[in-house]
Amino acid sequence: MPRQTINPYTNEVLKTFADATDEEIEQTLATADKLYREMKHEDINERAIVLHKVADYMRNHKTELAEVMTLEMGKLISESEGEVELCAMIADYFADHAAEMLAPTLLHTRASGEAKVYKHSTGVILAVEPWNFPYYQIMRVFAPNYMVGNPMILRDAANIPWSAQTFAEMVIKAGAPTGSITNLFMSYDQVEEIIADLRIQGVALTGSERGGASVAMAAGKNLKKNTMELGGQDAFIVLADANMNDVCDIAWRARLYNAGQVCTSSKRFIVLDNVYDEFLEKLIANFASVKPGDPMDRATTLAPMNTKRAKEKLQQQVDEAIAAGATVAYGNQPIDLSGQFFMPTILTDITPDNPAAHTEMFGPVAQVYRVHSEEEAIKVANDSQYGLGGIVFSGDPLHGEEVAAQIETGMVFVNNFMTSLPELPFGGVKNSGYGREMSELGLMAFVNEQLIVTASHPDLNNVAGGLVKVD
Repeated sequence: MPRQTINPYTNEVLKTFADATDEEIEQTLATADKLYREMKHEDINERAIVLHKVADYMRNHKTELAEVMTLEMGKLISESEGEVELCAMIADYFADHAAEMLAPTLLHTRASGEAKVYKHSTGVILAVEPWNFPYYQIMRVFAPNYMVGNPMILRDAANIPWSAQTFAEMVIKAGAPTGSITNLFMSYDQVEEIIADLRIQGVALTGSERGGASVAMAAGKNLKKNTMELGGQDAFIVLADANMNDVCDIAWRARLYNAGQVCTSSKRFIVLDNVYDEFLEKLIANFASVKPGDPMDRATTLAPMNTKRAKEKLQQQVDEAIAAGATVAYGNQPIDLSGQFFMPTILTDITPDNPAAHTEMFGPVAQVYRVHSEEEAIKVANDSQYGLGGIVFSGDPLHGEEVAAQIETGMVFVNNFMTSLPELPFGGVKNSGYGREMSELGLMAFVNEQLIVTASHPDLNNVAGGLVKVD
């Protein structure tokens, strides 16, 4: 069915977009594949120039680009502007560093001759992306793959068609060739069909476990390499000697940023008992201080959730947690506004058999756990099927790092807010997915690392891979 842009603050339908036809999909595949073959013969520095132009375009049109996101999925206008700037940073980073990272690597070997690993493009990439960071999620796949020479086809979340189309059009307006990125409003059946197409060589997905499992199954069936960034239930560990001023200033922001709709936002606050009461008291005070309202108004500090459906799902999860014995320390009351607002809520007394202990709550709900030792804190943190990110606060940063290394996640920040930057790898383990985006690791996600060994003369005394020597 056609996609709609519905403003979650006013509930108004702003735009409607038609579904992709099979003919449009075929034309997109043909154009992208043709471009891939042309880019194989292109100087990478030419692509760097274009990617810098994309970054410049985003900065020069920051306000209008940000407004699309805010109107479509409800995030605060200041957060939307920050996302535009982050996208520009990612584009600049890969434009500046990709050529060096993609240069052939010389290997030290006992083989006869010089051994190098060349890094080549592989073909058209399909990106299946979510709604919570409409531009950033796309850019962190697009920028590295554009520099590699892999064109990208985008299938974005159904509730942000305007943002998806705006991003794709923006890249072409900035000077990238047609086919570099194409947004298609595809059904999941069409997604499975396009994965099977021989012209698609990789699939990158950010989304839910359910969506990830479905796409990974299709990719596996067709032997297509894929990366998965799925959900998170990130722990925020507060050790006994932590600086509580820093902890309390960051904790509420770590949960309420983007209305709590962040895979890597802190969802489980695991606090040593000697500082538990102070932590909970200040978290309640900070949650109570936010101001819900129009996300286009810079005085607003709590945005609505992205859809009515998302709000209802979160409320159901909270109700189930309470029914299983959780205590509402704050919140869980209606907000008297017409938009999809959810009152920031704090749950305590969550036992291991409570469904909330093993459920990702994608919205402004914090779970707070009291623990009596560092060992217990680590055990609670790791008692999750997820393993995406995490935060540890300690009075001794080196000891905080020791604790962080015991957390079963892809990323942990010590004594700081979790930050996404282009030079830092992003990804998780367990049910949070596999593979990495951003940094050199993300650049290599869909690269053919081709070994070439060049000898001046054949070594006839050492054949069959060194396993047979001829006397």
